[in-house]
Amino acid sequence: MTHIGSSAPRVDRLSLVSIAVVAYALANLVHEGLGHGGTCIALGGRLLAFSAVHAQCDVASGVASGAVMAAGTVANLLAGAAALLMLRRWTSLAVSGRVFLWLFMTVSFLQGSGYWLFSGLANVGDWAQLVADIEPRWPYRIALAVAGGAGYRAAIGLGLRTLNQFAGGGPSRLARARTLAMVPYLVGGVLYLAAGALNPVSPRLVVVSAAAASLGGTSALAWMTRLLVKPAYPPGPDDGCVINRSPGWLVAGCIAGAVFVGVLGPGLRF
Repeated sequence: MTHIGSSAPRVDRLSLVSIAVVAYALANLVHEGLGHGGTCIALGGRLLAFSAVHAQCDVASGVASGAVMAAGTVANLLAGAAALLMLRRWTSLAVSGRVFLWLFMTVSFLQGSGYWLFSGLANVGDWAQLVADIEPRWPYRIALAVAGGAGYRAAIGLGLRTLNQFAGGGPSRLARARTLAMVPYLVGGVLYLAAGALNPVSPRLVVVSAAAASLGGTSALAWMTRLLVKPAYPPGPDDGCVINRSPGWLVAGCIAGAVFVGVLGPGLRF
């Protein structure tokens, strides 16, 4: 077991790493597979290929093509809302399961709103392609960046409020919160970059998709716990969560990581 501080509750880092692998892999699958791929099929298109960094769809109309482009981000936001609902209702779930729901929710909301912000500022990605033929484009980019910035800020606030219950109180509170956020952030970055490096389309996607979604999109996980000192996030009455070594999560993490990198990295063609 790994302890944070001399009297802090146990947080087994191998189990936390496994939870992070499953959460990040699932968030990506929701975006590329359920969002882009599922919408492609639902609108009568033909899904030609998809990987951890892209989905290729053949559709008959421009409207359908636009819907497919937008669907990845929308799917992430809907998945985050579903995870939030489960987190609020499934109060008797094991701590490791509730930490997974918190992480999946936070990653989904950060990636969804961060995509809008990134597309608006850098003029790249699905939401930039939606208006590729429209000029002037700057009003759209400003609106997208403002919506993304507001959404990202809201996602941080929600993530901190729900993380607070796991951080608890005591002198090790901030260190415990940093571990619960920073370890998954680093794991997610390594996972996405490893899979992205195997993509069959272009090395550029490692930067504009894999790195942007993980190191960029969820970058708030690396620093947002410093905000827990604010009065809006009062310390909890207990010593925080305990995450023991979980063989189930270890197996799930190994399987999810192997499939994500080994299968979705190089991608599937249909």
